[in-house]
Order: sequence, then C-alpha cells, then structure tokens
Amino acid sequence: MTTQTPDSTAAPTGSTSRHRGPPPEATDGNLRIADWLYRSKAASVLWLVARVWLGYGWLNAGYQKLWGSEKAAFWNGGGAGVKGFATAGVAGSKAGKGGASYGWFAGFLHGFVIPNASWIAKVVTLGELAIGVLLILGLLTGAAAAAGLVLNIVYMFSGSSGVNPAYAIVAVFLILAWRNAGYIGLDRFAFPMMMRGRLHPAPRMIQPVEPAPPVPTPRADPQPAPSGT
Repeated sequence: MTTQTPDSTAAPTGSTSRHRGPPPEATDGNLRIADWLYRSKAASVLWLVARVWLGYGWLNAGYQKLWGSEKAAFWNGGGAGVKGFATAGVAGSKAGKGGASYGWFAGFLHGFVIPNASWIAKVVTLGELAIGVLLILGLLTGAAAAAGLVLNIVYMFSGSSGVNPAYAIVAVFLILAWRNAGYIGLDRFAFPMMMRGRLHPAPRMIQPVEPAPPVPTPRADPQPAPSGT
C-alpha cells in the first residue's frame, strides 16, 4: 500500500519548488531600515536636513575664521589660533588634564603643527568653507563629509570636544549614504555625468596602418609527361 501526503497530491507536476508564501521577487518592496535609508528616494529628505545642518555648521566655522570674529586669529594673525590650539593640546597632554590623549599626537602638534601654524590656519579656513558649501549644495556629499570627519578626528585628538562628536556621527552616516544623501542636490546631476564619462571614454586617435605588400606565391615547375614504351 502506498501513501501520499496532501502536499504531494496538490502540487502541480511542473512545479520545481514547494516554497509556501510570496516568491523571492515579492520581497523587494519590503526594504529593511538600512535599505530604506541608503536607497529610498523618500529618505533623501532626511539626508537633506542632516546635510544642510552639518554644512551650515562648517560654513559658519570657516566664515568666522575668514571674515568674522576669529579673523584676526586665523586668516590675518599668522596662525595664532592654530598655534594656541596646538599649544593647549600639548600642555594638557603633559599635565594629564585634557589636551592630546596620545603622546605621539602631542609630538605631531609640537613638531609639525606649531611651526607651520600660519599656512595650516589658512588651509583649515578654506577647508571648512569648502566642506560647508559642498554639503549644502549636495555636491560630492560623501567626499565632503569624509573631509569634515578627518577634521573632527584631528580636533578631538587634540583634546577639543564641543560639537565635534555630533558632527562626526552625522558625517559617518552621510558617508554611508553617499549615493542617496545628495539626491536632493547637485549629486543627482553630477553622478550620471561622471558615470557616462566613465562608461564611454573618449575615442583614441588611431593611426592608419598601410597594408603590407602582397607576397608572391611560389609556383611549382610543371613535371614532364612520361614517354610511352
């Protein structure tokens, strides 16, 4: 006697799978939270808010160093602001109260930053302005957020907290969402242009090659016909 289960009798003969429920294709609409944040165009509104908030903070910091209240200490002061910042980090590291948390970084501040404070102050000023403008416009959002994160790490390693931890956290999320964070911005137009240039490179100049002269084919001498006997 043979027994059959209800599944075996109900399944069609041409079926190759007994998966119950929706097929794998139907699960594409149920995006996880990470997929929604980094791929959904609706989430780009959240990234717009985070991007503009962070960009304004960087833009204001650079503006104060170039035209505002910190102008005398950074742009026109021979890097006095950078020198004082680095000196405080070194002193705090030696005293064990704040300052640079690592001896090697205190050495970097003392041996490199303080002697070159004049041009470093200008680089920091222009860098903060550029980061702020790019984030607000949504142009190269991931790269701008990464540059800001580098400055945040340098500031925190020097013993300054303030807004740097909050800026660093937002920058990390913007870096992870670099494809979607600038969708409501210039990245929406810049990325397709860059991809077209990468997929369709400019044609190279091809020099015409002269055809080689034909090689004569050797001919075999005809053999004499044998004489009859």
